[in-house]
Amino acid sequence: MICQSSPVGPLGADATDGGVTELVWGRSGNLTSGPLHVQVSTEIVAYFAGSQAGFQTLLAPQGSAFQQRFYAALCAIPYGQTRTYGELARELGVSPQAIGQACGANPIPILIPCHRVLAADGLGGYSGAGGIEAKVTLLRLEGAAGLLL
Repeated sequence: MICQSSPVGPLGADATDGGVTELVWGRSGNLTSGPLHVQVSTEIVAYFAGSQAGFQTLLAPQGSAFQQRFYAALCAIPYGQTRTYGELARELGVSPQAIGQACGANPIPILIPCHRVLAADGLGGYSGAGGIEAKVTLLRLEGAAGLLL
């Protein structure tokens, strides 16, 4: 496990030599030792403690050219801020539905912060374990709770 106890449950990770490929809930994943494990574990614990706003862990999500651009756009959303599906859609030249589908397929939630993407009229969805409750927990942790009222 990279984090045995977090506000959204136990977290593990899968990785290759290139970096983290997936964040998983409730199981340890294949990343169980070594420098990458130490780094991502330390950063996740610090994030949930409120003492770290960003991640330096190497990430290696699989995906198309669009998905890679999408992941970069998510990582560019500052801690504690949000964007709408429509805003990201305009930025990337795709439909809001494509953004929603890409959020749902994000293999590394939290580290690639899809929880920072909201619907124009509400929260939208969240594919991580715990669904919307986990999304709200992450947004509150980052101080974006005022957006939820």
